[in-house]
Amino acid sequence: MEEKEILLTQEGYDNLEKELEYLKTEKRAEIAERIKIALGFGDLSENSEYDEAKNAQASNETKIASLENKLRYAKIIDESEIDTKSVQVGNTVKIQDLEFNEELEYTIVGSTEVDLAQNKISNESPVGAALIGAKKGETVEVKVPTGDIVKYKILSIKK
Repeated sequence: MEEKEILLTQEGYDNLEKELEYLKTEKRAEIAERIKIALGFGDLSENSEYDEAKNAQASNETKIASLENKLRYAKIIDESEIDTKSVQVGNTVKIQDLEFNEELEYTIVGSTEVDLAQNKISNESPVGAALIGAKKGETVEVKVPTGDIVKYKILSIKK
C-alpha cells in the first residue's frame, strides 16, 4: 500500500520528533516499571495492574509506530516557497462568513497539525480544501458535513 505524503511545518515535524523521543524513552521506561511492579503481585490470571500495564505498553508501541510512519512520509513545507497570492498550506487566511457576516481566521496546516483551539485547520478539511488555491477577494463555497453550502469571502492571506 502506497502511503501519501504528510505535509508538516518545521515546527510540526519537530513536535512529532519530540513526542516520539518521549514515547521511546521516558514512557517506555515508565511502562516497563509498571509491568515489573505488577509482576510482583503474583498470579497473572487475576492481576488487573499487569493487564493495564500491558495494554498501556501496546498502546504506546502503536503510537510509536504511527509517529515513525508520519515522520517517514513527512514533507516539510518550505516557508520560503509560501506566497500570499493564493491560499496554500502554511498560510493564515482571514475570511468572512457571508451568511453571518462574521470574520474568521484560520491557519491552513497538514492533517497531523490540526489544532482547532489555535484555529489551525487541515488542508483536507472541507473548509481547508475549498480555500486552497483561492485568491484574495474571491468567494468560495464549502459543502459542510451537514450538507449545507457555506460561502466565505477571502479578506487576506498571509504567511
